[in-house]
Order: sequence, then structure tokens, then C-alpha cells
Amino acid sequence: MSLSVLALCCAAAARGAETAQPAEAALPAVDVLGHYDNGVGSSDAASAGTVTRKLIASRPALRPAEVLEFVPGVVVTQHSGDGKANQYFLRGFNLDHGTDFATFVDGMPINSVSHAHGQGYTDLNFLIPELVNRIDYNKGPYRAQDGDFANAGSARIGLVDRLAQHEATVTVGQRGYLRTLLMGPLGTPAAAGGKDALYALEAAKNDGPWTTPEGIHRFSGALRQTIQEGSAKLHLTALAYAAHWRATDQIPARAVADGSLGRFDAVDPSDGGRTSRASLSANGRVDLGEGAWWQADAYAISSRLKLWSNFTYFLDNPVDGDQFEQAEHRTTLGANLQRRFVLPGEDQLLTVGADVRHDRLSPVGLYDTTARQRRSVTQEAKVRETGWGLWAEHQHQWTPWLRHVAGLRFDQAGFDVDSSVAGNSGKTHDDAVSPKLSVVLGPWAQSDVSLLRRTEAFVNLGQGFHSNDARGTTASVDARSGDPVDRVPGLVKSRGGELGLRTEPLPGWQASFAWWRLNLGSELVYVGDAGTTEATRASSRHGIEFNQHLQLDKMGWAGWLLDLDLSASKARYRGEDTEGAGNRVPGAVNHVGSLGLTYSGDAPWFGHFQLRHFGPRDLLEDGSVRSKATTLAYLRVGYRISPRLRVALDVFNLFDARASDIDYLYESRLANEAGGVTDRHFHPVEPRSLRLTVTTSF
Repeated sequence: MSLSVLALCCAAAARGAETAQPAEAALPAVDVLGHYDNGVGSSDAASAGTVTRKLIASRPALRPAEVLEFVPGVVVTQHSGDGKANQYFLRGFNLDHGTDFATFVDGMPINSVSHAHGQGYTDLNFLIPELVNRIDYNKGPYRAQDGDFANAGSARIGLVDRLAQHEATVTVGQRGYLRTLLMGPLGTPAAAGGKDALYALEAAKNDGPWTTPEGIHRFSGALRQTIQEGSAKLHLTALAYAAHWRATDQIPARAVADGSLGRFDAVDPSDGGRTSRASLSANGRVDLGEGAWWQADAYAISSRLKLWSNFTYFLDNPVDGDQFEQAEHRTTLGANLQRRFVLPGEDQLLTVGADVRHDRLSPVGLYDTTARQRRSVTQEAKVRETGWGLWAEHQHQWTPWLRHVAGLRFDQAGFDVDSSVAGNSGKTHDDAVSPKLSVVLGPWAQSDVSLLRRTEAFVNLGQGFHSNDARGTTASVDARSGDPVDRVPGLVKSRGGELGLRTEPLPGWQASFAWWRLNLGSELVYVGDAGTTEATRASSRHGIEFNQHLQLDKMGWAGWLLDLDLSASKARYRGEDTEGAGNRVPGAVNHVGSLGLTYSGDAPWFGHFQLRHFGPRDLLEDGSVRSKATTLAYLRVGYRISPRLRVALDVFNLFDARASDIDYLYESRLANEAGGVTDRHFHPVEPRSLRLTVTTSF
């Protein structure tokens, strides 16, 4: 049976829901493993899961966005200053700054459409990690709830509802690092007849190892109130963030080899940026009993960014240099609505939903600059982009060991561009229909084989999409050269599938395995000489993943947890190679591995060790040039001096590895060179760095 036919079951089930009488939905129970909520019977795919606050708090993080590395297989790096969105890798994707991986914080989409720097730009620097309560993640385009960008997967970050006490944290580190955090409850808690509310204030600065000190100053704040009346619950959240910094961007390997540049030098010391973000959001849920509920989210976000970069130095302009500014002023408004029905008969659920988002950029622009001073306008545009989607998902537990989840999603995006470049203005729209299907076999509770009673298998199929930059959907000429260009489609579709297995062979030991494949209608790749992304050929990826979580206290090692995540993938362009360049996808990571060992027992000591590896990447389509692999280790050792005072020492890059966070191959020209040189450009990982944290509660 085809996906589209199966998805029509959702529509038929919806008609039946109008006359449905509530019934108890006896779906499989969730087995919680402490740090995870990934037990047998808890999800619809072997690659899906939940990470809880306990584990998130135990692991040191060099940057806020590294919370996404709790998603098995995700790698978070940086090619510029720490005020800029990170680089992300997953399932053979160089996700650039977030394209093809959808990220949400308390219902708010974080990926920015038609962004000044790159489509899907995901800046999580506003996030205060201590406020993260859980991360629900999915991989592949298999869930009807997930729309734009959710091809490689998605992550939904939830914040805490309440804080039991006030905490003050001070972290000092090498090379000018300082961070302070104050957070705690506000007013009278709900347990005492009031309403749960909390606040958090964070300030941080850092110079880093760079010859030109980064000088980043970052400020974040949060206010959150939780109101509960009977079966209804409402969260109101305000978040604010601002930062400014100098950036040491990637540098040419040839200059380091001949000694004219050090590994931590900058070619253009005026690179950097300024950014700010403020948001208001509301999340409400009403439980109707017997498994039925309403859920709604609404949000308003205002953000600004100015980003100065120079990746080619003096290639295009030997006199003034190639620095450019990417700037935008954005307002985002949106809402999501969901309704869960319990259908007549046995063990059937129907969830329907709708979401809408409107982005207004006034303006978004690209400018030629020297030392951050504008020389000319390359392009500037006012953009109005609106996307909306409708979806339904039907779940049926046919037998104790057979369950299906069939979904259907419809999306439409409208683009309205008013460009400073003649011929690049216009209005257009595009839509996508995305069927989904998951089949879960097991667990076989009545089996005589004990292992089968704690084992389930998964088959997942689905289609998804990512949107393209609105400016590309209306453009007819290249803004810089004036040459004619082809317009890109508004929505680019993907098709994926996965076979998986999850088992719990022994108490406290959980293992999962997945084989997956994903075809994408058009690849978004980084273009070094423009500092942007462009749509290229269709691509295909496939790979395998193995994840293991082992609670060693079940085996006599109280308080110990072992995590092992391994993945391998292959990414290739599809279709005819008309230019003879080759079919390898530049930047795609073939191998990722992570080993974690956590101790959080009753003793005053606590700690964590993390080893992360991501393999070499092809830098050219023909595979003739590859980057080296990167392996890093982190260590945390902490001690609880008293119930109200604890200290922790974090060591990043424990073994002082000399490696790259990222590598590119493109043409650039230094001031002393007669012409352009094609070379590898890299951003080094930071050397060994120590940070000491003192936390007191009151």
C-alpha cells in the first residue's frame, strides 16, 4: 500500500472522531531510564528519544548550542565568532547553520527563513542551558507535526516550569572567560497557593585563544510563569538576549604553512557582529480526560543582526578588500494548535494540528564594507514570508505487538520580495504534501523468550521539505555580477525511510540500531566567495546508527552511566553531472562517534567524561581533497561541599588536540599575492581550556 493511500486513513478517522465517545487508549507504557525517556514502548522510531534535565546538567558545554549534541549523531562546531550561530552536522549533512534540522524552544521555531547569512539559520546562543528541562528529538521526515527544515530531523527543547531555590553561579576560565548566572523562583509557588514563576539573568564574556581577542559580551534573561487551574496549564515566557563580538574566521592553510599566519591569527581583524533577540510566548494545554487534549502555542519574536565577514580577503577587491556585511531586522509571529481525539473502538488516537508563521524583514541586506564601514549596497530587500500547515496523525494499536502511526501534512509558503535590484522583486508561492507512516512491531509481552518481551522493531517512511530563501524564488539576475539566474523553487521536497530495532537486554541497558535513507530534491551548500548558501543538485544519503545507554548501577556501579553513539553515512549527488565535477557532497561527515561516562551518585563527588569524534569530509565533489578527522575530549570533575555549595572544574579539549572545527576548499587572495589561490581554509578548535564554576543556592 502506498504512503498516500495509507495517509488517507487519517481523513477517514477524522470523520469518525466527530461522533466518537471517549475510550481508554491502552497504548504501551513508557519505561523511564532516569537520564532518558527512551524505553521500549515510548516512541515511534528507533532513532527518536528524549533526554532529561539530569543528564543535560551533568555534561560540560563550551557553547550554549552544544545542548543539541545530546541528540545522538549531532556535531556542533563553529567557523567564526561565538556570537554567530553554530555549524551543525547530522546524518551525512553539513547542515550549515541549521538547514534541514528543525529546532524549537518551547514551541517557538528557531530556524530563520530567508536569513541574511543562511537559510535555516539556527542561533541558540540566547539559550541558558540551566533552564533546559528536556530535549525531544526525532530523525528523518516521519512525523506529521514537523514541517519546514525537518529532513534530517528535529529537536524540541522544553524549559523548566519551576525552580525550587535561588542559585548564583560564577564561572572563571582561561583567556578572559567569565560567566555569571542568577536564577530562582519568583513569588509564592503553586504548592503554597500561588503561581509558579522563575527568573534567570546571565552575563558572559570571553576573549578566547585568538590573536585578535574575541571580546564577546553576551547577556541573556528569562521570565517564566506557569499557571495551572484544574486540568488546564499555561506557560508565559519572556526571553531576551544581546551580544557583540570580534570574529576570527577561517584562515588559509597556505599562510599557516609558510609562517605568515599563526593558527589563531585573523586575516581581517575587523570581522565580527552584533545581534539581539527578544521573544514572548504562551503555551497552553487542556486535558479533556481519557487521553484527549487541546494544546496551543503562540509567539512573537523580534531580532536584529549585523554580521561582518571576509572569507576571500582581497580576491574581488585588491584595494579595499572583500569584507561584506549581512544585516537584517526581523519580526516573527506565529501560532500552533493541536487536538488529540480518542476514537471509538479499541486503542485508537487521532491528532490533528495547524500551524502558521509570518516573517517580516525590514530590510535584509548585503553590503560591501571595509573595516565595518559600508562602501556600497549589493542588495537590499523587504521580505514578507508566510507559511502555514495542516496535519493529521492516526495511531492504532492493532494487537499488543503491532501498532501503526499514519500521518499526512499539507504546507503552503507565500513569498513577497521588494528588492533594490531591478528584476528581483515579485510574489510567488509553493506548496507541499507530505505523507508519513510508521509501523511498530513489539514488544512481545507474552513471548517465552525474555529478550523479545523487551524488544521492538520499527519501519518508518515519510516525505518532508525545506524552504528556500524568498529572494531566490523571485530573482532573475545575480545581485553582484548582473548575470541572469534561474529562480529556485520555494519548497524542496525530501523522501526518506528507516528500519530500526530497540531492545533492553538487561535492566538498565538499552540499545538501538537504525538503517536509514534520505533523498533530497536540492542541496543547499556553502559558497565561500559569497559567504552564503546556494541551491544545487539533488542528493541521496544512507547510513547506519548504533546507540547504547547503560546504567551501571544496575550492575553494582552505583551512580554510573555509560553512553555510546556511533553512526556512519554516505552522501552523494543524484542525477547527471553535467559539469563533470563529481558526485560527492562537500562537507558531508561520514563517521561520527561519541562516548560518555557520567557519575552522579550520592557521594559528594560528581563528574563526566566525553569523547567526540567526527570523521574526514570531502571538500570537493570528486573526492580529491578531504579534511582530517577531529577528535576531542571533555572532562568535568565536581564536588558538593555542602547541600548549598558545589564546585566543578571543566576541561575542554582535554588532550589539547590540534584539529579543525571546520574546513572548506575555495579560492582566496592574501594582500601579498598576485592572484587567487585555491586552498583549504580552516577554523581551528580551541586549545585546552579550563573553567572553574562555583554554585551556591539560597
